[in-house]
Amino acid sequence: MSLDPKEIVRTGYDTVSFAYRSDDEQDEKYERWLAELAAVLPDRAEVLDLGCGCGVPNDRWLVDHGFDVTGVDFSPVQIERARALVPDASFVLADIASVEFEPRSFDAVIALYCIFHLPLEEQRTLFESVRRWLRDGGVFLAILPAGPWTGTEEDWLGAGATMWWTQERPEVYDQWLAEAGFQRRWRRYVPERDAGHDLVLAIAEVTT
Repeated sequence: MSLDPKEIVRTGYDTVSFAYRSDDEQDEKYERWLAELAAVLPDRAEVLDLGCGCGVPNDRWLVDHGFDVTGVDFSPVQIERARALVPDASFVLADIASVEFEPRSFDAVIALYCIFHLPLEEQRTLFESVRRWLRDGGVFLAILPAGPWTGTEEDWLGAGATMWWTQERPEVYDQWLAEAGFQRRWRRYVPERDAGHDLVLAIAEVTT
């Protein structure tokens, strides 16, 4: 097995794709988050989904509610499924840390359960990229770690793959967001099994 964390993550999601999300996956938790996001967006808003996975449930829900969706993931298996499952969205096979879009291209960016798969320095610079891609006043909705940790899990989800994460403290993420040009509106703890993460909503500051 490659010792490169990104290759661990990429091959991990290729392996666990169907164990992670079924084709008809529905999740009330995600639907509540997306409905709250949709309530503050204009009609036909352009939304970028980083770490989109197979496109379900996020992108399917957004498309069904009238939004223009672009998803990015670097797992070929996930992107192939997303293109089949959500044909009315656009999907890009790329690393979220290096993909490029035109400045001010999107009204919202979501990044749910993906940022902690990047090395810490790339997590910080991703915030800068997200701010560049968002229009002034745009919305960034992300799952961020609730505490520091780095490690792997063998046989993740019982699907025969290894997965890797690295995490910082919430105050570090607040600092990175502020430095990138965001105002954090709220943070909510999301418990998950014996741990949890923070759901964070931030607004892109208006530039002169």
